[in-house]
Amino acid sequence: MRRMTPDRTTTATIRILIVDDHPVFRAGLANMLASEPDFTIVGKAASGAAALDLFGTTRPQVVLLDLSMPGLDGVETMRRMQAIDETTRIVVLTSSDAPDDVGRAIRGGAHGYLTKLAEHDEIVAAIRDVHAGKRRLQTGLALPDVGPAAGPNGLSPREIEVLMFLRNGYSNAEIGRTLGITERTVKAHVGALLEKLGAADRAEAVARGFDLGILKASRPG
Repeated sequence: MRRMTPDRTTTATIRILIVDDHPVFRAGLANMLASEPDFTIVGKAASGAAALDLFGTTRPQVVLLDLSMPGLDGVETMRRMQAIDETTRIVVLTSSDAPDDVGRAIRGGAHGYLTKLAEHDEIVAAIRDVHAGKRRLQTGLALPDVGPAAGPNGLSPREIEVLMFLRNGYSNAEIGRTLGITERTVKAHVGALLEKLGAADRAEAVARGFDLGILKASRPG
């Protein structure tokens, strides 16, 4: 499928698509964000299918996406959007703070994850951050437990966790902020990953992760 390549340099404001099956929340969020001078709400959808119908015509730069919706869930909707236009940035905004849901969203390619308890300022900052190419996870979110045992090639649980972030393009600094560890420590984990996986660089480490089945669940289809 040919990927869309919208000209984002000529757009003065950030084009936002809101996807949530709760009409009151959807409308309230749209009204709140519309008050920001650098935001334009280009569409609102109550389901993944409706969002995909709007996606091609509205050409959003940032999508605010609920995880739990009728029909297509948020992760599958996200995957299909990114198959159409991989430059679109997606922030999951959902009720769940469960580590498994956070992990599913990250593995699915989300650039940000917030719960619906997030403050106005945090939602606004997350939109601006992901639009600028950064990643944004709500402060205090628990990440999935990868278990106490060593994984394939002797990878530690923390190294597997770091590999998951590498798969989604996180920088060392972003990984450190998310996990609450120093950038130097992240660099050490990445170095250990490369050595244990016999990889020359981060991209090859991710490829080896797929080959070994560590990242199988998140491999693009």
